[in-house]
This record gives sequence, structure tokens and C-alpha cells, in this order.
Amino acid sequence: MPPRRPIATFLRPSPEAPADPADRPAAPSDAAPAPSATPVDDRIAPLAVEQVIDAQPVHAPEPFTPAPEVEFERVPEPAQVFTGEAAPAAAPLATTAALPPADAITTPSFLRLPGARLRTPRWQWGMVAGLAALLLVQIAVADRARLAADAGTRPWIAGLCGVLRCSLPAWREPTAFSMLSRDVRPVPGQAGALQVQASIRNDARWAQAWPSLRLSLSDADGRVIGTNVFAPADYLDRATDPAATLEPGQSAQIAFRVREPAASTVAFTFEFL
Repeated sequence: MPPRRPIATFLRPSPEAPADPADRPAAPSDAAPAPSATPVDDRIAPLAVEQVIDAQPVHAPEPFTPAPEVEFERVPEPAQVFTGEAAPAAAPLATTAALPPADAITTPSFLRLPGARLRTPRWQWGMVAGLAALLLVQIAVADRARLAADAGTRPWIAGLCGVLRCSLPAWREPTAFSMLSRDVRPVPGQAGALQVQASIRNDARWAQAWPSLRLSLSDADGRVIGTNVFAPADYLDRATDPAATLEPGQSAQIAFRVREPAASTVAFTFEFL
């Protein structure tokens, strides 16, 4: 328990009452007599009365220590949700400087909305389409041999080469040749020699090159005793160009000689390759 501090309190006479009885004013005669009281000797000095009260000891003030600074966490602003309604227009700011035109202001990429699309000039789309078409034409011309061998793509590749003046390989469809007539007989005066004559026609939609012929000889029992493949240069005369083509519906005569492998040949077959 902290020590108590004594405080002295002095009793002093009231300033209104004179210290000397002679100086006191005389009471009027008609006043009521004062009640009797014990006489007090004014010459007795007032006594000092000590009164003890509770008091806290006085200590020296502690040095001031500033409180540490506290950093407050910034609360993120709520995300704005676009509801389709136009936001209220902000009041224009007063400025004295002239603002650049709206079309001259470029929005930085990090401030652009994810769904915003930039308008592409039409001439750029036209250039892209032209380059794509040129690329397709180059691919078609480079691969025209394969495309021309297909009945579905040959018509338009033939039209393209007609404009660009490029060459196409001849159409090849051996099954489109028809055998109109055929004949195999011995050559008079030459033992073992056979004269072959035939008439063929091109029934394809496009011009075809001369086909290769396979001739097979059989005996009386149906056994093949000899076969050979003859190229156009083998059965055409010297006046006919082997690289020439037969137009659709065109027919031609062929004739050539072969050596009979055995004297028992009684049958023969032709096949276009």
C-alpha cells in the first residue's frame, strides 16, 4: 500500500468577523438577545489540524515512446459487373489544354476489354483471300498430273491449264477401249509367222494415248502356249506418232506380225493395258 501524504489544514477566523471584541458593532437594543454560549478566548491561537488522506506517490514521468506505425491492408474494390445499362456520364473536367481527337487516342493493350475486337480494314481481307487463292492455284498446278488422273477433278484442272497454258498428261482408261474387229492368221510363205490385225475405238470422255496390247495364244485344250505385251511403238507403223492420242469416239486400225511359239495355236485373246 503506497504511503499516505499528510495535508495540513489551518483554521482561520472568518474575514468578516473582527478579531478584537471592541471593534465589534453593538447590537441594537431592540434586537433579540443572543442565545447563551460558551465564551471563547480570541487570544488563543488556532490549532493546526492534520488530516490524512490517501494519495499516490509522485513518480518521474516516463520517456514518451511513439507507437509503432500500423499498415492497414487495402480492401479491393468490388468488381464492376456489366448489366447492359449505360453508366452515367461523368461530369467533364475543366481543363485549359486542348485534348487530342478521339481517333488519335490509342488505348493500351492492358486496358482493353477481353471481348473488344478491333475492326480490320476490308482491303486486308481482300489481300488475304487473294493470297490464299494464289496458293491454291500453285498447289493445283504443281500436282496437276495426279489431279488430272481423277475423273472428278480433271474437268476443272483442264480448264485451269487452258487459262494458264500448262500441259496435262493424257487421260488413261484402258477399259474404255473397245475392240471392234480382230484377226490372227499365218503369213503366206513364212513358217511360224502370224499376221495380227485389229480395229479399236476410244469410248472415254477424254482423249487417250495409244494403249498397250497383251496378246495370248492358246492350243486346242485351252492352254496358253505364248503371251506377250506390245507397246504402241511395237504395233504402230512409222508414220504414226506413238505419243499421239485418240480423241473420244475415234477409231484406228493396227497391224503387226508375231512369231508363233508352236504349231498347235488355234485361239488368241487381246487385252488392253
